[in-house]
Amino acid sequence: MGGRTPKQFLLLGGAPILERTIAAFHSLRAVREIVLVVPADCVSRAAAIVRRAGFRKVAHIVPGGKDRQASVFNGLEKCSFRSGIVLVHDAVRPFVRRDTILSVIHAAGRYGAALAGVPVKDTITIESPGGSGFSSRTLRREELWAVQTPQGFHFALLQEAHMKARADRFHGTDDASLVERKGTRVKIVHGSETNIKITNPDDRKLAEFLLGEGRTLQWRPKAAPPRAR
Repeated sequence: MGGRTPKQFLLLGGAPILERTIAAFHSLRAVREIVLVVPADCVSRAAAIVRRAGFRKVAHIVPGGKDRQASVFNGLEKCSFRSGIVLVHDAVRPFVRRDTILSVIHAAGRYGAALAGVPVKDTITIESPGGSGFSSRTLRREELWAVQTPQGFHFALLQEAHMKARADRFHGTDDASLVERKGTRVKIVHGSETNIKITNPDDRKLAEFLLGEGRTLQWRPKAAPPRAR
């Protein structure tokens, strides 16, 4: 979508998507530390955003791994607080709501693991094996949820789940799948329809519309400092 520019660094309403996403968490007292995981060649770019916006809670900016799972593991290694709840969130979900974040934190504290999600509206069918183009089974919509982030976990639980996955050379679809593999149930918390993941041009158009409608945090990017003459 952004050519050579990673999606989280594209502008949305005059500010990088990443900046808006960080702001959603930085404003909460419950969030004590933020660890950013970005592509290895974007560390300096992310650092410039953090400095300009004054995000003091960002403690580390970590180069990502070869895939999402490896990137999360790299981030966990840099976390300072290892006795509480750790949240994992997509950098390209800038419209996450305060109540969603707090609900995930609360549920993770109570149950050990939690994720944000919304009930699926469409009927989902499974294609027959071999790419035949025919439906083999239709799933019960009432039991299906579209998973979002943040996902929250007791730190030790998520770290153990990642260590086991690495030892077994298992690759999950997300962090919740790694924790479920250890036998821990993950509590579902109602997310928001506007907590979209910006991954293609249509998503970006929707994001611009939502921004114009005011369905975001009450936050505006800091004005750029005047240039020295």
